Amino acid sequence: MSKSPSDDTAGGGHYVYIIECSDGTYYTGYTTDVERRVAEHNDGTGAKYTRGRQPVTLVHVEAYETQSAAMQREHAIKQLRRAEKESLVA
Repeated sequence: MSKSPSDDTAGGGHYVYIIECSDGTYYTGYTTDVERRVAEHNDGTGAKYTRGRQPVTLVHVEAYETQSAAMQREHAIKQLRRAEKESLVA
């Protein structure tokens, strides 16, 4: 799993995460609690996209001071091509 230097998933920060679904696709999201959010994706109560694609695996996390910064990064990651996402999570 790839993490930014400022990552602390136990804190009350803002996080952008990438999970890999069982079909090999990536899903990018925003949360304030990474462990809870990944669990929601795995139990079917997460995003509609990940339902039926369980189990999912957390492959990348980035921490941000503000929700705004995290959501801007989430949007930027969603615009990346698959190859660019692969290099990000490597």
